[in-house]
Amino acid sequence: MQKLTANYIFPISSEPVKEGVVVIDDNGKILSIDRRENHDPASLKTCDGVIVPGFINAHCHLELSHMKGVAPTGTGLLPFLKTVVNHRDVPQEQILEAIEQADQEMYDAGIVAVGDISNKADTAATKNKSKIRYYTFVEMFDFLKDEWAEKTFSDYYEIFKQQASENGHRKSCVPHAPYTVSSKLFQLINEANRPPSTAHRPPLTISIHNQETIHEDEFFLQKTGDFMDFYDAFNIPIAAFKPTGKPSIYYALERMDPRHRSLFVHNTMTQPEEIRAAHAWATYPQNVFWATCPNANLYIENRLPNYRHFIENEAKMCIGTDSLTSNWQLSVLEEMKAIARFQSYVGFETLLRWATLNGAEALGFEEALGSLEVGKSPGLNLVDIKEDWKLTAATTVKRLV
Repeated sequence: MQKLTANYIFPISSEPVKEGVVVIDDNGKILSIDRRENHDPASLKTCDGVIVPGFINAHCHLELSHMKGVAPTGTGLLPFLKTVVNHRDVPQEQILEAIEQADQEMYDAGIVAVGDISNKADTAATKNKSKIRYYTFVEMFDFLKDEWAEKTFSDYYEIFKQQASENGHRKSCVPHAPYTVSSKLFQLINEANRPPSTAHRPPLTISIHNQETIHEDEFFLQKTGDFMDFYDAFNIPIAAFKPTGKPSIYYALERMDPRHRSLFVHNTMTQPEEIRAAHAWATYPQNVFWATCPNANLYIENRLPNYRHFIENEAKMCIGTDSLTSNWQLSVLEEMKAIARFQSYVGFETLLRWATLNGAEALGFEEALGSLEVGKSPGLNLVDIKEDWKLTAATTVKRLV
């Protein structure tokens, strides 16, 4: 048994505890949350800072870790995607080594669970032996070609079967983005993920990239913008595609299954009415989550979502890192610091909830992770923040458990 105390304990599910004590067993399970005054000081391990739950990285592309530094910054999404497509073929040993290093980097940064996008099976071996829990989203795309859907799904389903789903790991088949998934492929994905019922706590999470760039909405509204050149560059005919006259998220909502937990990712251009539309669409609005990856948004497009839109509409935000292709590191704390720097009205306690409990709920891991509660084993991080609760460039995190 260990007793850890700090200036403050942030349980997330309840109010912060000044000079709080977390009592854990040898496996990291929380036995009690208490106050320092009730314990012999000699029995305590005293830390300077605040103790918080382990972080949840709600969106990552672990398999792209070998491409760190390859893509230039500030190009915009479509040139970035072309870079990714054109630089994926490197020696397999290099890919696997980079995946292992990135997994360790996240562990050292206090991350206890990851929502990870997979287009290949390269990450499976690392996940099977990792100390981190993974929710693997096997991502599928057929570039809006119904006639390609059957083969696309079949090929990706082979990858799905190879990904981890034991020892706490989970997985599901998911669409890549509205602009790359046909109606037929959405249908096949929905059939593969059939929920048993409209349960209040559905078993699966479905992730989808959403409104990361202005060109995405232009494509669906009027069939104009840079996506026309993007498809042309890859010799993909899109003459049959008809613009919907609505932002891209509506195309996805009309084809996704509203009974699942839904995780919309990036949301850089998402407007308040679209947030409300997603909440109204879901069978249970509390199962709609919005992942933000601020450093990736800055790396690729030099812009961030307007977080006021989400806060004012009571959206359940969570935090992702995206990949080392589009980021300088894989640290949830660094994502929190980016938000605090550029949109400082988002307070520390709000960011903590995004980084912990909301992410755990988005991935369906909240029974064990995301908050400091008796019976959970959420991991413990020490953040060296002062009582003004201001994140700075110098703020660090240390994994305690």
